Order: sequence, then structure tokens, then C-alpha cells
Amino acid sequence: MKDFKAGYQVKQGYYKSFQPTPINKNWEVAEMEVFQLLSKADRQLGRLDMYSEYVNIDLFVSMHIAKEATQSSKIEGTQTNIEEAFLKKEEVAFEKRDDWEEVQNYILAMNEAVKMLHTLPFSSRLIKQTHKILLQGVRGELKMPGEYRSSQNWIGGASINDAVFIPPVHTSINELMSDIEKFANDELNPLPDLLKIALIHYQFETIHPFLDGNGRVGRLLITLYLVSKGILKQPILYLSDFFERNRTLYYDNLMRARTHNDLTQWYKFFLAGIIETAQNGVKTFDGILQLQKITEEKIRNLGVRSHDAQKVIDYLYTKLVIDAGIVGKITEKSPASVYKLITLLEELQIIKEVTGSQRGRLYIFKDYLELFN
Repeated sequence: MKDFKAGYQVKQGYYKSFQPTPINKNWEVAEMEVFQLLSKADRQLGRLDMYSEYVNIDLFVSMHIAKEATQSSKIEGTQTNIEEAFLKKEEVAFEKRDDWEEVQNYILAMNEAVKMLHTLPFSSRLIKQTHKILLQGVRGELKMPGEYRSSQNWIGGASINDAVFIPPVHTSINELMSDIEKFANDELNPLPDLLKIALIHYQFETIHPFLDGNGRVGRLLITLYLVSKGILKQPILYLSDFFERNRTLYYDNLMRARTHNDLTQWYKFFLAGIIETAQNGVKTFDGILQLQKITEEKIRNLGVRSHDAQKVIDYLYTKLVIDAGIVGKITEKSPASVYKLITLLEELQIIKEVTGSQRGRLYIFKDYLELFN
């Protein structure tokens, strides 16, 4: 990528914005280390995708989206635990409900975006609709949900005067986003897909096309692109956890590409994230398969209650959180039998009570949750 030119500064009165160069062109990658990482990333993604056929994928995807939502939102300052994402609004502490709603929007945005991929290409329309869902009814709802910004924004600093980075002027956003769209959908472009989405993510974060939610949308786009290209059958890979744990490197590598025209370092960081995250995903799939065996062994000795226990566990593999009312519906047993079964499952350490109250008690599939923590 030795010929890469990130862009140039444009004087805008008392400040300078950064105008990125278009990315829809043919690229040449000469660095052998990038190719080695790319090969390893492709192998790990293949393993991860294969595992997705052997477990209940719906809860796995829900857990990953919830984890992605909490981690991605944590980067933005929102504090919600992964288990809280599976509670109803009224079950969440009042002071945490705004954060909970932002996480729910993230989950909804990802789910709806994956559905939209069946009828829409990876496009501005898809990106805008995802952004609209993300910001609906929460703290960013006054910041033009679903619309590209019509004013200048900045990154870092208390004001534009001490900003760390000032994205391009708003009048160039449509053209720049159109360039991303063409690049993403150019099947004849020889650049490998993982490098394409690395470049798209970098360019999107550089453009910062929305007034709010750019980071969250930019991270969602990575997963959406991998699904849209058939690299993953299901949305089972999320980089927010890697970006959060390496937050300084994440921002430094994005900025270095802009200031030093060094796209190679960004590629290496991004591919390292793909490899590590895919490997962790495979470990989680392995853990789920082991958990299934262990849990089956635990309930085998429950006698006449083992059948009802299996019904509850089957439900937990789809929803994670349960209460006495749900257990009653699943087993069609009396309240006394329901509470006895719950007590047995607690004693076997399959479920754990999470409210600490006497009424409205909620139970979580403890070991499954731990696989994602």
C-alpha cells in the first residue's frame, strides 16, 4: 500500500477538516506479513462458520449481539451487563434503563440489518436504516437518525478548537459514501474481502457521516459485510470486544493511516482482531458442545423430573433467562412442582437466581453465560 494517500486538510475558516481520498479503485498489497495474516484470518473464519452448524445458533447469535451491543456501547460510555440485555425493561434498575434501551436498539439494528440484506445490497440505504433503528427513542434521537449530517462534527476535545480529528465537510458526505458503496459492491475489484471491509471501516470512521452513533454503526458494518459476502452464514463474529480491549491501539492505528498514509499497520491490527475473535468464537462453540454433555449428565439422575428439566434446559438454550411462570408453561405442572424443579436446577448449579428478591425472581443459565464472559 505504498502509494496510499489518505487525504488532505481543507481550511474551513478557523479550523481545518480532513478530506479523505476515494477508495473505489484497484489496490495493490505488497507486504507479505499482511498476506500471512489474511491467510490465517480466512482459515479461522472458515472454522468458525463450520461450527455454527452444530449448536443452537439463535441463542449463540443473540448472545454475541448482546455482547457486541454492550461492548460497542461501552466504547461510547454506556454501561450495561450482558445478562441485563436479556431482561425486560421493568426488570432493569431505573437508573440503567437509558443504557439498556441503547443496547436493545443495537440488538434490534443488527437483527433488522441482517434481514434487510435479503432484499438490499450493502448500501447507503442499508446503513441509514440501521442508524435510524440504532438511535430511535434514545439519547441520540435528536441527532438526525437515519440521515447523514448537515453540519460539521469532530472527534475528541471539548470543542472543535481542540479536536483530535475533524472529519470532512458535510457537503462531501454523499459523494464519499457513494464511493464506499461502489467499492463494497464491485465484484471485479481484486482486493480480498477482509481487506476491503478493513478499508471500508477505516473510511467510514474517517468520514464520520452521522452526528452520533458512527462508532456503533461502523462496527456493525464489519459483520454485515461478512454476511453479505457469504463469508459467514450467520452474524457470529463481532470485533467490539477486541476494539474495546485494545482501544488505544484501535484509535492510534486509524489515526496513523490518516497522518502517515500507513494503511498497512491498520490492516495488520484489523486482521489480528479477526483472527483472535474467530478463535475465541470457536472456543465458545466448543464450550457450548461440552456444556450440553455436562448438563445432560447432571439431570439424568433426577428421575421423573428429568424430562421436565430437559424441557427447561431446551428453553434456556433459546432465551437464557427464565422465571417460575415460564417454567410452569413449559412443564404444565403445578406451582409446587415448578418451584421444586427450580430448586433442583439451582442445586445442580444449572441456573442461578439474579434478582436477590423474594418476588418476581429471575434465573439465568449460569454456565452458558460464563462462556461469553
